[in-house]
Amino acid sequence: MPNVIRYLFDSEQGARNHLIARWLFFRALGLIYFSAFFALLFQVRGLIGTQGVLPANEFLDHLRSLGAIRFWYAPTLLWLSPTNHLLMAVCWAGAIASLLLTANLWPRATLILCFLCFLSFVAAAQDFSGYQSDGMLLEAGFLSLFLAPKGLLPGWGANSPPPRAAIFLLLWEWFRIYFQSGVVKLESGDPTWRNLTAMYEYYQNGPLPTWIGWYLQHLPHWFHIATAGLTLFMELVLVWMAFLPRRFRIVCFFVVTAWQIGVIATANYAFLNYLVLVLAVLLLDDTFLRRFVPTRFHLHEVALDSVSGNTNLPGLHLLRLTLIAIPLTWIAYATTVPLIHMFWSAAPLPEQPIAALEPFRIANRYGLFAVMTPHRYEIEFQGSNDGETWTAYPFRYKPQDVKSRPGIYAPYQPRFDWNLWFASLGAWQQNDIVPLTEERLLDNDRDVLGLFAGNPFSNSPPKYVRAVLWQYWFSTPEEKHSQGLWWRREYLGTYAPTITPAPGGRFGMVAEPTLEGPPEL
Repeated sequence: MPNVIRYLFDSEQGARNHLIARWLFFRALGLIYFSAFFALLFQVRGLIGTQGVLPANEFLDHLRSLGAIRFWYAPTLLWLSPTNHLLMAVCWAGAIASLLLTANLWPRATLILCFLCFLSFVAAAQDFSGYQSDGMLLEAGFLSLFLAPKGLLPGWGANSPPPRAAIFLLLWEWFRIYFQSGVVKLESGDPTWRNLTAMYEYYQNGPLPTWIGWYLQHLPHWFHIATAGLTLFMELVLVWMAFLPRRFRIVCFFVVTAWQIGVIATANYAFLNYLVLVLAVLLLDDTFLRRFVPTRFHLHEVALDSVSGNTNLPGLHLLRLTLIAIPLTWIAYATTVPLIHMFWSAAPLPEQPIAALEPFRIANRYGLFAVMTPHRYEIEFQGSNDGETWTAYPFRYKPQDVKSRPGIYAPYQPRFDWNLWFASLGAWQQNDIVPLTEERLLDNDRDVLGLFAGNPFSNSPPKYVRAVLWQYWFSTPEEKHSQGLWWRREYLGTYAPTITPAPGGRFGMVAEPTLEGPPEL
């Protein structure tokens, strides 16, 4: 057993044929972290700032009654001072650390800082961090801490090769993202996956479509049937090639990479698909990658496959091995049990170790697109001074102007626009961000208005604000050619109460919503 433990967890017995793959992975991971922090720099005050839609300081105040356990349930640096200044400092620190990671400067320290800063946001962001992509990045970021080479300028890190268990768990994350997504598609009972019609309206109904998706939406039905079938085949069958000999893994890498590039081009899923694509780099080994690296850059380091480390395990080395083995084993258990439960729900496996890790989002269960969204609804905020003439607040990213071409923004993630897409699928009572945003607009709150493309009431706030609901469809090729339309839309009614300022800093309702929720789901 000691030999097995050393083989899996000891860096001195690490995977010396994964130095280039690790180097590439960390450079890309740094860029993904940067994309996440860069987006937050422009949004975080409006999202969870002290005057934001969901203020983090109010959220943390509610948790203070829990006592010391609150630090476990909400692991965030904002406990030090939940102010806008610290919030911005955390985002700036994460952004700088991510650039240093990309530059391969002190990767162990920069990875720790990136993880802590991003976790600090996620733990305090409430509804604005409920995405699987956030869990994916936190899980990959935490596992990467055990993969990182030592030193300020480690180069390829040949003197501290990656522990095999860390590489395996990152690939295990990659595998679960695909495989669990395939399983939930069949388990959900959604008939569109079983009859392969799930992709018929996929491109227009996702959170933030792209103009490339508009063109794909108009391809023949056989194309959509084929892509639905290939999606299931890739998620349920092809990804098992990751556990086969290296030639199969290399083939698998090229297939899934091409697939992810297609997804990135046709939908804006923030950094999600970039991260899945980057994790696949670990399917490759240096035997394959060495041919793409000039000899002068890798001969003296990458060729050190035969170097052996200290075979003794005294003192500090044994402690270090223990500190690696325990968390990685814990995560392996916490990520394997949910997969087993997908097929054997009554399996007698303790769930307490899984629950203990949930606040940290480092051992997740995945399942993308279990049920396809059959319609596209869009919430729009409007202001008025007379209750008769209404002016819309323009959005930065989500569909609104029917003549505006859908953009490509990923890996940038406009979280406010994303959340409104999710809110449009349910009633306003389950989506506090809608009435709370109405209140902030009546105050002309600068931070929340920064989430919009402009302020039609820049001189003074409106007397009334309401949220209305539209249904959207991609335009036909004929409509696009003759009228320049990318979208068609139909007004459905008011989604949330119409409100106005009331004495004492409160808000009063002047009209009930005409809709109880989306007319069809």
